[in-house]
Amino acid sequence: MKKIKQSLMKLRSSQLLVPCIAVALLVIFNLIRDPSFFSVSLAANNNGDPVLTGNLIAILNGASELVILAMGMTLVTAASGGQDIAVGATAAIAGSVFVKVLSGGPITGGTILLGFVCCCLVAMLFGAFNGTLVAVFRIQPMIATLILFTCGRSIAYWINGGATPTVESPIVTAIGSFIPGVPVPTPIFIVLAVGLIFALLFRFTNLGLYTQTVGINQRAARLNGLNPTAIKLLAFVILGACCAVAGVISVSRLSLINHETLLLEIEMDAILAVAIGGNSLGGGKFKLSGSIIGAYAIRMLTTTLYAMKVPSTSVKAYKAVVIILLVVMGSPVVKQFFGKLSAKIKAKTAGKEARA
Repeated sequence: MKKIKQSLMKLRSSQLLVPCIAVALLVIFNLIRDPSFFSVSLAANNNGDPVLTGNLIAILNGASELVILAMGMTLVTAASGGQDIAVGATAAIAGSVFVKVLSGGPITGGTILLGFVCCCLVAMLFGAFNGTLVAVFRIQPMIATLILFTCGRSIAYWINGGATPTVESPIVTAIGSFIPGVPVPTPIFIVLAVGLIFALLFRFTNLGLYTQTVGINQRAARLNGLNPTAIKLLAFVILGACCAVAGVISVSRLSLINHETLLLEIEMDAILAVAIGGNSLGGGKFKLSGSIIGAYAIRMLTTTLYAMKVPSTSVKAYKAVVIILLVVMGSPVVKQFFGKLSAKIKAKTAGKEARA
C-alpha cells in the first residue's frame, strides 16, 4: 500500500501527469463508448499477407510522423525557448529530395539508402539555417522559422519541377506500410529506432543536460564552459533529421510526393504534443517521454472523433476544445492551485488525527 501511495505521489509531481491523464481519459471514454474500440485482429492485406488491424494499430501507425517530430521539437523547445513552425515544410523538402533521387533511375536498396542520406543532409542543412537565425542572430524561433514555413513548400515544388512523381518500389511500399511477413506496420519500428537513438544520445552523452542548462540560463551555461550557440544549432540540426525521417515515411505511405499536403499543419500538433507532455514552452527542463505520450494522445483524440463520425470539417474545433482543457490542466497556475488545495486537505486531516 505504501509503495502504491509513493508511486502516486511521484506521478502527481511528475511532468507525465497531464499526458497520462489525457491518455487515461481517452481510453476510458472509448471503452465506455465502444468496448471493442481497442481490439486488434489479423487480416489479409492486398498482397495476401496477414497484418494487424484495428484502431489501436491505426493510432500507433498514424502517429509515427508526429511522434518523431515531437521528439525533435522537444529538444529545440528546451534549448531555445521557442518552437520551429517549419517542420512540415522541411519534411516536404526532404520528401521531395528523396523522390528526386529515386526518380533518377532503377530503384534499388542502394538508391533508397542514397535518397535517405541526401534528404537527411538537405533537411539538416535547412535546420542549420533556422538554428543560425535563432542562435547566432538571436531571432525569436517562431519568427525565424516563419521564413521556411512560408517558402518551404515552394522549394519542395521546385525540386521536382512542379511535378508529383510516383515511386513504385516494393521496398518503398514496405517502408510506409508492412514488410512482407511482418504483421506490424513498419513506421512503428521506425519510431522505436528513432526513440532508441535519442535514448542512447541522452545515455552516453551530456546532450540532455547541456540542452536543459542552456534553456534554463544561458549566461550560467556560458560561465560553466558551455557554448549555447552550438547547442541550439545542434538541436535544430537534429530536428532537421527528424523532419527527413518523417518526410520519408509520409512519402512511402503513398509512394508519391504531394508538396501541398504532405504533413500539412503537423507543426501545430508537434508543438501541442510538447505542451501536453508537460514540457515548458519557454525552454529548460524537458521529458521526451512526455512529448511522445502527448503525440499519441493527440492521434488517439483524432481517431476517436472520426470513430464518432464527427465531420472532418469539425474535427479541428473539437480537438481545439479538448487540447485547451489539457493545456490549462498542465499550466503552472492550475498546478499551484491544486498543490495548495492538497496541502490544506493534508493539514486538516493531520489536525483531526492529532485531536483524535
